[in-house]
Amino acid sequence: MAQPGDLLTVAVTGPTGTFGFGLIPLLEADPRVGRVIGIARRPFDPSEHGWSKMTYRQGDVRDEVALRAAVDGADVVVHLAFLVTGAGSPETMRSVNVDGTLNALRAAAAAGATRFVYASSAAAYGFHADNPIGITESWPTRPDHRFFYAEEKAELEHLLQAEAASLPGIDLYLLRPPIVLGPHALGAKGFLPDVFGSLASAALAAIDRAPFAVPVVVPDLAVQFVHEDDVGRALLGCIVAAGPPGAYNIAGDGTVGAHDVARALGLAPVWFPVPLARSGARVLAALPRPGFVPPAAGWVTALSQPAIVDTTKAKTLLGWEPRFTGLEALHATVGPGDR
Repeated sequence: MAQPGDLLTVAVTGPTGTFGFGLIPLLEADPRVGRVIGIARRPFDPSEHGWSKMTYRQGDVRDEVALRAAVDGADVVVHLAFLVTGAGSPETMRSVNVDGTLNALRAAAAAGATRFVYASSAAAYGFHADNPIGITESWPTRPDHRFFYAEEKAELEHLLQAEAASLPGIDLYLLRPPIVLGPHALGAKGFLPDVFGSLASAALAAIDRAPFAVPVVVPDLAVQFVHEDDVGRALLGCIVAAGPPGAYNIAGDGTVGAHDVARALGLAPVWFPVPLARSGARVLAALPRPGFVPPAAGWVTALSQPAIVDTTKAKTLLGWEPRFTGLEALHATVGPGDR
């Protein structure tokens, strides 16, 4: 356990994902951090990314014994490992996302860590019709059973809070970003294919070859984005800052319309009524899974009632300010469009 003035040892699960690329360079540059432990199931070489403070340790979040060995010596554990797209079986998804996250908290407590930082999501609020615009952290997180990702994020927050209450000496930080974008976000311009599969990949390739902006009928729904670098800075604040434990919403300033997204992808948006789109999204989200639609299609649930969060608490208590607006985060991922 670090004493006042000692340099911190920070263990990070899933360090080579989008969130990791936002956080690790900040840990490398921060003089308060002396050592970083990068934990992943598959080996990687930290030096390939220029990470000199990091040591790789093998650890599968589903294996609590191996995970405890991997986080040994850590003062802070940051848990970023999570399956997002729904490509695996329900059993695999749950074992990684739910069981693996609880394993990480227990391993952190066993190692004597004083802080556990979990990358949750604004989706933990669920995409419910009675959600206010500008959700604050006092609003309840409620499982949205139409969408595995939102359901697991909400469930996990409740489980983590209950477990942390029984583990003296460790503070729990929950970070709730919206969709995270940036140069490493799910393969940059390939983020849509990663979520929706080969059909979207073929469609984007056709769009790129088209001599003109392809028209697309899309409702101009408002959504929030946050840049991966701003997520990293918020995570760093949870790791080293004096802000109290608890949940923090983060997002880039401003909302982004679906028409902006279409234009960034090189499309020509055509107006479509928002109420009708929300009704259609609710119908699609209610279809049984697995069966009629793949689990990843649950992302359409967000169209029925996007979760727009208020970030005042993070700005006030963590001293966090986004350096990128939501629109700038979008352009950092797919470009502003060139047609």
